[in-house]
Amino acid sequence: MQRAKAEFKHSNLYKKEDWWACWIGFIILILCGVGFIGGFYKLPKVGGWTSNPVEAFTVASLKGFAIMFIGLVVLYMLALKIMGEKVKTYFWGFLVVFIIALLSMFIANQKALDNLGLEYPFWGLIIGLIISNTVGVPKWMESAVRTELYIKCGLVVLGAEILFNRILALGPYGLVIAWVVTPIVLFVMYKYGVKTLKMERELALPISAAASVCGVSAAIATGAACKAKDDYITVAVGQTLIFTVLMMVGMPALARLIGLNEVMAGAWIGGTVDSTGAVPAAGELVGPLAMEAAVTIKMIQNVLIGIIAFAVATIWVTRIEKETTGHKPSPWEIWFRMPKFIIGFIIASLVFSFVLIPAIGSDGVGTILKATKVFRSEFFALAFVSIGLHSNFRELGKYFKKGKPLNLYWVGQTFNILLTLLFVWLMLSGVIFPVPKF
Repeated sequence: MQRAKAEFKHSNLYKKEDWWACWIGFIILILCGVGFIGGFYKLPKVGGWTSNPVEAFTVASLKGFAIMFIGLVVLYMLALKIMGEKVKTYFWGFLVVFIIALLSMFIANQKALDNLGLEYPFWGLIIGLIISNTVGVPKWMESAVRTELYIKCGLVVLGAEILFNRILALGPYGLVIAWVVTPIVLFVMYKYGVKTLKMERELALPISAAASVCGVSAAIATGAACKAKDDYITVAVGQTLIFTVLMMVGMPALARLIGLNEVMAGAWIGGTVDSTGAVPAAGELVGPLAMEAAVTIKMIQNVLIGIIAFAVATIWVTRIEKETTGHKPSPWEIWFRMPKFIIGFIIASLVFSFVLIPAIGSDGVGTILKATKVFRSEFFALAFVSIGLHSNFRELGKYFKKGKPLNLYWVGQTFNILLTLLFVWLMLSGVIFPVPKF
């Protein structure tokens, strides 16, 4: 493996994809913050529908999505051009990916499917998989199939939603449930995958992170930090999306079955359901308090994305790769390995938590976040479509031989469910500590 150069180049700030994810994410957050997005530019949305598809769109929403497409395609083409990549066919390729992303939202908003908990990431992945494994992705479209760029932009924007006043809503109880259980589950799953199942480290880690932290976001962040193959990240993402649907329905039912109160049930759901987007829906199946508790715990978990990505980058450079290369790493190598979009994620969280909330209050920030969430969802939709378009069943099938990824996920998730339940009982039952006001 080639040793990283221990020097910082200012050109990296505009030549690397991670930094462009930060700049694009910041542009969206600034435009939302000053009221351009959500004020002058009215936010489009895909409406719910039952049997008449026309109900999903209005003339205003279609106009809004057209403006969104133009804005995003200009930003992405500018970024790719400056990075030195070809953009000749990007416009038309991105148009197709964008339309498929809208289609995934359209399908997910059908009332019956929405009630089943099948969200737009699932449908984006499925549509992409169908295309890639039947007619295939044409060459002219390949330049727009950019999973990591889209998800990184989405994660930077997601950072604005990680508000420290919300994190403290459950006090130290929530911190213990999320920040003690999560690292333990991640470590145990990883060791089980590598030592017992004899899986490659770079495959075991994204699967472990997806199950223990927050699904797709954690899988991609840790995968980037350990330089995992694209196929490994796709395996982790595909698994977590499919099983999130089962967990989303199963966990609320199980919480009611064992008699947990709403706050305990919500905390349990927030700590175990992988996907951030599925958590409020799962919590709501128990009740409003459960939904609030679930969202709070998942938000606390999401803070760990940056910490874990940095830790993985450090461990991989100083220990894992040192065993292979034999050279003593410099601090710069850790810096180069760390996913830079995580910096954007952290900055967004800090600015919204400690600058905007004191300045304009929670209600003002809430208004801004309504706008940012629309773009965050769009970035994630583009990413899931791209994952599907980039995936080939034949190529992915070899990783599922002997069922190792499934084994790792289910053994690890079972451990996660039981350990989280134990800590939820310890912290929130009132038997040992006073029940927090929530």
